[in-house]
Amino acid sequence: MNATFEQLTEPFRQELKRHCYCMLGSVHEAEDLVQETYLRAWRSFGQFEGRGSLRAWLYQIATNACLNALASDKSKRRLLPDQQAPAAVDMPDGTARTDIAWLEPYPDAYLDGIVDESPGPEARYAGDEVVQLAFVTVIQQLPPRQRAALLLCEVLGWSTLEAAELLGSSAAAINSARQRAREALARHYPDGRPSKSPSPSPAQRELLSRYLNAWEARNLDGFVALLKDDATYTMPPFSQWYAGRSDIRAFFAWAWQYYDGFRLVPTAANRQPAFAMYFRARADAPWVAHSIHVLTLDGDEISNMTLFMKPAALRLFEAFAFPQTLT
Repeated sequence: MNATFEQLTEPFRQELKRHCYCMLGSVHEAEDLVQETYLRAWRSFGQFEGRGSLRAWLYQIATNACLNALASDKSKRRLLPDQQAPAAVDMPDGTARTDIAWLEPYPDAYLDGIVDESPGPEARYAGDEVVQLAFVTVIQQLPPRQRAALLLCEVLGWSTLEAAELLGSSAAAINSARQRAREALARHYPDGRPSKSPSPSPAQRELLSRYLNAWEARNLDGFVALLKDDATYTMPPFSQWYAGRSDIRAFFAWAWQYYDGFRLVPTAANRQPAFAMYFRARADAPWVAHSIHVLTLDGDEISNMTLFMKPAALRLFEAFAFPQTLT
C-alpha cells in the first residue's frame, strides 16, 4: 500500500475494527474484515479521488463486507450460553460446544486507539456503551441490516439519508430498521440504553483486588462473598451456565479441585474489568493460559462473570497480547 493511502486511512483503523466487532461479535472476525476493508479500499483508491468523506467511504466498505460475511453460510449469529438454555444445576461433562459461534470479548487496548470519538448529531449511544458485553450480546440478535442501521445512525450519528445511501436502501427502510432495533433494545433496557461504565471506584478497585486474591488463594467462601445473590456465571465454549450464589459456589467447589493453583493478570475488555487467568495442574508444572474473565459490577458486588475458556480462549490471549505461559 502506498504511503499516501496509509497516511490518510490508518487513523480510522481502530474505529472501523470496533464497528466490525459490533457487527460480528468476534474480535478475530473483526480483524479479518478490517484487513479486507483496507485491501478493497486500496484497490479502488484511485477511483475515490477524494470525492466525499474518506471516513464514510471506509465505513461503507467495512459495513458491506460485514453484511456479506453475515449472509454467508459460514457465519452464524454469536451467542452466550445464557441465551440458549435455562441455568444448569448439574456439573458439566467437560465437552466444549465448538459447533456454536460464541461471542468473544474485545480488548480495551483497541478502543484506546480510537482517535475521534465525536459522533454525529443523531447519535443516541456513546462508543463505550455499545461495546459492553451485554449490549453486544443483545444487538447480535438483530437482523444484520437492523444492526447496521443502528450502529450507523444511533452510534456514529449519521443521518437516515446517509445510512440509506451507504446501505443502498431507502430512507423509509432505514427508519423502519432503526425503530425495530430500538424496540428490541427496549425489551432489555427499559430506558432504551445500557448503563454507563465509569472507571471503577476505590471500593470497586478493592473488590477487584479481593477477586484476584480469592482466586489465587482458592478461597471459595471469600470468592462467593463478592457475588450478588442473583449473580450469573457463563463460561463459553461450554453451554452450561449458573445463576445464584449457591449454584455458582457448588460449581466452583467442584471445578477447583482439578487445579493446583491460579494466577490472574488484570486487563480490561468491553470497557469492563477483566483478567487473564493462568493455571497449573501441579506444583512443579508451568502456568498455562486458561481463560479471560470479564466482570460486570453492580455497586460493590459482582453481578455477572463471563469466563471465556480454553480451548477457544487460547486465541483470545493473543488478541489481548498475553503469552500462552507465564514464567
